[in-house]
Amino acid sequence: MTFQDLHLSEQLLKALAAEGYTNPTPIQEQAIPIVLDKKDLLGVAQTGTGKTAAFALPVLQLLQTQAHKTKGYRHIAGLVLTPTRELALQIHESFLAYGRHTGLKAEVIFGGVSQHPQTLALRNGTDILIATPGRLLDLMNQGHVHLAHLDFFVLDEADRMLDMGFINDIKKIIRDLPDERQTLFFSATMPPEISKLAATLLRNPVRVEVTPVSSTVEKIEQRIFMVAKRDKPALLVHLMKDIAGNGGRVLVFSRTKHGADRITKTLKEADIRADALHGDKSQEARQRALYSFKSGRLKILVATDIAARGIDVDEITHVINYDLPNVPETYVHRIGRTGRAGHDGIAYSFCDSEERAYLRDINKVTNQTIKVVEEHPFKMHVQEGQAPRGNNGGGGRPNGNRPPQRRNNNNNNNPNSHNYRPGNRPFPRAERA
Repeated sequence: MTFQDLHLSEQLLKALAAEGYTNPTPIQEQAIPIVLDKKDLLGVAQTGTGKTAAFALPVLQLLQTQAHKTKGYRHIAGLVLTPTRELALQIHESFLAYGRHTGLKAEVIFGGVSQHPQTLALRNGTDILIATPGRLLDLMNQGHVHLAHLDFFVLDEADRMLDMGFINDIKKIIRDLPDERQTLFFSATMPPEISKLAATLLRNPVRVEVTPVSSTVEKIEQRIFMVAKRDKPALLVHLMKDIAGNGGRVLVFSRTKHGADRITKTLKEADIRADALHGDKSQEARQRALYSFKSGRLKILVATDIAARGIDVDEITHVINYDLPNVPETYVHRIGRTGRAGHDGIAYSFCDSEERAYLRDINKVTNQTIKVVEEHPFKMHVQEGQAPRGNNGGGGRPNGNRPPQRRNNNNNNNPNSHNYRPGNRPFPRAERA
């Protein structure tokens, strides 16, 4: 199927061709006709599936056919609510790119910067507004944003909104939305509170689920490194030297902002260029780090989960979980940053003795047994915790009681080999789909 088969306008097809896109992803293929049919949509899809175009393209097309782009003041007809400023900027860029030939206008508002330029832009009117919850609520309370003419409401990354504590803000915003509207609701997971929110927002929605909840991308090769907490920095440097030598582009996940800064410092001290991305960084610093990473000048970015939601880069070859997440669904979000747009991807996760319960949960929820790299220079000693039984990350024999296993010294490129070294594996080509 091509985008032409979805009956998109000539203006949108022209913009898509300029971006190099000809074939829709599964969620785009399923969602676009539903939205064009003016039905509410519940989209369940993990990171990297093309959700933004799945709602941006049909919303642009429907607005084209209405009077909002014609003479007179432009009232806000479409509202996209998203959890982070980075993601808001990415979505805004997508609307500008796809809508360049439509005559429609899109603006973006978010916190962390002066509101003055944003209020000036709103005063001039816009067809589409992309916003984070806090800044939108502030400007609504100040009388700068009016939603009485709204036709389309898109709630993106709903589960992350819940994680970040935005649910109450969202409920306040919803109270000001007109009853007659089309609502598009997207979430990577559907915990009970998110399901309840969807039920209050949507009317007879069509559900689109392109992958099972908490499934992991098939093209991603996943490995666990059992390592003592104190040895994680040395293991990371060891892996990075191999990966950097093969032209890899790496996203490293830290559980905390302080941890992201500490990891970045460790890499820089080893003469490995890296930068950190988290909420305590200034907006200018965050945008600079994102731009450098997207352009390929920066090969290693260390990020927290919330900040990483704004990263839209197809050519990430590796994701490294420096800290295992304590929520299994977060693991799925993280590794979904690699293996995108048809590329292969690699996900390495460090697991210390305190994180082995997290590993068991991840294996259970994702319905798999992630393979453990048996041989590496910083393998966890017995006193740090028992080695996992087999590869499942649970309890088992200490290393000294493990039955001897045959090694094949000529099989270093096989990821299942006990002599496997990450640097021996050829890396996927970094191409844009």
